[in-house]
Amino acid sequence: MVAKKAVVQAFEKRVFRESYYRIFKCLNCLNEDQIWQEINKEIPTIGSLILHLCGNARQWILSGIGGKSDNRLREQEFQIHKNIKKTDLIFLMENLRVNLRQVLEEMPSDKLNETLSIQGFEESGFSVIVHVIEHFSYHTGQITTLTKIFTKKDLGYYGDMDLNKTNH
Repeated sequence: MVAKKAVVQAFEKRVFRESYYRIFKCLNCLNEDQIWQEINKEIPTIGSLILHLCGNARQWILSGIGGKSDNRLREQEFQIHKNIKKTDLIFLMENLRVNLRQVLEEMPSDKLNETLSIQGFEESGFSVIVHVIEHFSYHTGQITTLTKIFTKKDLGYYGDMDLNKTNH
């Protein structure tokens, strides 16, 4: 069994220190129009991807693990909401961060092995957390790509690191 502390630390690192950092860096490079700019009807906007990430994490962790009510309206996450500004998206993500941390800190260790029914899936608590981590990573990559398309900039996520080092 994986220790709760290790799982929560991995979540903190991958979601809050990596994905959140990258999403906030992208938002800082974009203007309000670019957040809701469509490339085509098949690719969600950056704003929609952020709403989708928040909706998914609320449903899977806050509701699925934390027992909070599930009031997600997934289809609305993919609509254009030009009235929602960058500051609103940042506030939404920061509020989510507070709530996710609370649920993960208060989660009993045995919840990692419990089978939970979420969005029609039967998953262990551990699998739920892994799902949200990978979901953030996947959509953060999409947000990064769209930001690079709109700004034509390298975002320099690893600008201060030598990634050509080998393991010895």
